Amino acid sequence: MWGMHLTVDVANCNENRSDADAIARFAKDMVERINMKAYGDPWIVHFAKENPQAAGYTLTQLIETSNITAHFCDYTGECYFDVFSCMEFDVDEALDVIAEHFGSRDWVYNCIVRQAPEAKQIAAAE
Repeated sequence: MWGMHLTVDVANCNENRSDADAIARFAKDMVERINMKAYGDPWIVHFAKENPQAAGYTLTQLIETSNITAHFCDYTGECYFDVFSCMEFDVDEALDVIAEHFGSRDWVYNCIVRQAPEAKQIAAAE
């Protein structure tokens, strides 16, 4: 296994989705609770101010084993999360962190194992 990739699409999130400081606290908590190590500070930027239906913060938190990203929609109250790491992590703990910070478990999620084929597998298929 090269890595785990958790995607979580959440509806009915609370006002923390529109608060850069709350998003930064979420990033720090997520990193700690899934036993990762942050690589620098989170990058939190508000995008699409000219399009209110798409406007919201985007989070990128690098971790030593990959990254945590998210987009928060001001208008709809939806939030979209990705946690990718080449080190295993506790999916249930990650989900708990999201619910605790954004107040909703109205979600769909998927966790897949990521693994590129070995070079000899590619050569055999040709």
